Amino acid sequence: MKAIVSVVVVCLFLLVVTSLLAAPPTPAAKIDRGKYLVEHVGMCGDCHTPHNEKGEPIREKWLQGSPLAFKPTVPMPVWADKTPNIAGLAGWQDKDAVKFLMTGIAYNDLPGRPPMPQYRFNQEDASAIVAYLRSLTPGSASQAKQ
Repeated sequence: MKAIVSVVVVCLFLLVVTSLLAAPPTPAAKIDRGKYLVEHVGMCGDCHTPHNEKGEPIREKWLQGSPLAFKPTVPMPVWADKTPNIAGLAGWQDKDAVKFLMTGIAYNDLPGRPPMPQYRFNQEDASAIVAYLRSLTPGSASQAKQ
């Protein structure tokens, strides 16, 4: 019995030590994760990036806001006709942007206007998205192409 208790204690000790020593993601890894989430999960560029006549995103204006190419099929009193520039997140504090991505509620305690979905990202993913968006500045096409 003592041997089993000793093994359990050693295993728990090793588990605690390895979890404490696990390095948090590097800033570059966090930004890469945010880029993946923006481009392949949230698909933010579909609305927040202007598109050319072929329907392709204009990479030089990546996430810099765009008129929406579609209208609601039913009356919507608060429909957004244009999406905001989210490259760099000007006017947003990180905590507010993370809260918005986790709850769908903006810094003014109101939900985003349709057609913006109310995402429910977890804290880690929302923080990664904010890190990626902060890494962009308007006109930063070279960063967007990386």
